[in-house]
Amino acid sequence: MKWKNFLTGAAVGFFIGYLIKNEYKKEFISSDKALKIVKNHLKETGKIDGSWIYTIPQDYESNGLTYKVYKVGISRSTGETNEQLEVIIDAQTGTILNIQKITP
Repeated sequence: MKWKNFLTGAAVGFFIGYLIKNEYKKEFISSDKALKIVKNHLKETGKIDGSWIYTIPQDYESNGLTYKVYKVGISRSTGETNEQLEVIIDAQTGTILNIQKITP
């Protein structure tokens, strides 16, 4: 009877450890999710005509801190003008860190 309790406890502990390990292993959001976050944020102020994303996270330094980020490009129409934007989004949290207009 005691072996059965021991083995049940060990199995439950192993399973919980496995779940926690997999949860912490997820280091970055997917590039598709990052692109979707940016599009949803920017489509509120204009129609999006095109987009691109670097799918491999890159280093980005801001205010003395280094982040792993995705770089996203957006082409959009606002009224009668077209604009090109480069967006920097944190690859771990999905927070938009910087939006910059690109002048041709």
